[in-house]
Amino acid sequence: MTKAEIVAEIATKTGIEKVQVQASVEAFMETVKTAMQKGDNVYLRGFGSFIVKKRAQKTGRNISKNTTIVIPAHYIPSFKPAKVFSSEVKKSVK
Repeated sequence: MTKAEIVAEIATKTGIEKVQVQASVEAFMETVKTAMQKGDNVYLRGFGSFIVKKRAQKTGRNISKNTTIVIPAHYIPSFKPAKVFSSEVKKSVK
């Protein structure tokens, strides 16, 4: 499902114009992104959590040059679905 499909679905269900729905969806995504850039986690009860995970420094290989490289510690965004959300998906997807 794309962002445009989400906007269309919300507009159909709520009766709000697509332009307003798109602005709201964009604002939501920007708010989540800004919070995570600050290092904050975003918790949506019954849906899931957008969390920032720290990856430790590790050693990797450049296989084309056959050399060892050091990958520095860094942070990555992650999503952890709520238990209710996970169980509903497990029941419905076939």
